[in-house]
Amino acid sequence: MAGWLGAGVVLGQFFIAGAGIYMLLKLLPERSFRWKRLSFLKLRGSSPPERLLRLCGIKREHSAYRQREVLLAGCGITIDPSWYMLFRQLAMIIGMGIGALLLAVFRNDLASIWCQALIALPLLLAGALWIDRTWLHAAHKMRSLQFTKEIYAVSNQLLYFADSSLNIHAKLMRCMPYTKAMRGDMERLLAEWYHDPALALRHFKLRIGTDDGMSFVETIDAIRQHESSQYYELLRIRISDYKEKLELAKDSRKESTSYVLFIIAGIPILYTFQVFIYPWVREGQKLFQSLG
Repeated sequence: MAGWLGAGVVLGQFFIAGAGIYMLLKLLPERSFRWKRLSFLKLRGSSPPERLLRLCGIKREHSAYRQREVLLAGCGITIDPSWYMLFRQLAMIIGMGIGALLLAVFRNDLASIWCQALIALPLLLAGALWIDRTWLHAAHKMRSLQFTKEIYAVSNQLLYFADSSLNIHAKLMRCMPYTKAMRGDMERLLAEWYHDPALALRHFKLRIGTDDGMSFVETIDAIRQHESSQYYELLRIRISDYKEKLELAKDSRKESTSYVLFIIAGIPILYTFQVFIYPWVREGQKLFQSLG
């Protein structure tokens, strides 16, 4: 147990050092590379060979593949899900292989903390990829909540412009300062609007990939086609739904925080029992054993 705790401490140090290096790199000035968005064009427009997918045991008709496809779309990942499944499968195989190889090489030095950390690192990576649906679902939920907040703000601003003579495109342009996470998607929507508004809204809905985003796009499309006050009433109903969801998410976050604080508050109690009470319990057991 002491060895595994030491390995956990070493891995935590590596994590903290990596986070520090990442924060330092974020302070550097950013440069825009021309090839930055061109590197994944092949992954977005093509699929891996079917023979390679069958060799890795990946089938598109399986429910696991469909679930990850939906989660990736909800996380804003636009590459073909087959590439993700292929990379995941290969990384798991390589991680398990490296872990088994290191275990065989250092089987005589397993008491060393460094050897334990070196062996545990690829195994932990493979385990994280094995339960990828858990953290994909968490990322999807966080992204969906952030988009709901911004859609709520944009919808309120559109409702403010209900009596204005501006068209829906100009109104959406005025709502751009209220976006952050979906600003890139909104800019692309407004740029594609001049070519085909219906197609631009459809692409925007696919890029967002959330339920609230779909309802928001449907409301915008209805206002674009008819420009009637009745559809602004529909927007008002949507705003109340978004507000209710945000309040439920806030209450759920408060409940989760209270559970975490309750668990943290129990740690000093257990430590007090171990330091002060447990020795007296042990002495009482020894006394009863001697009397028996």
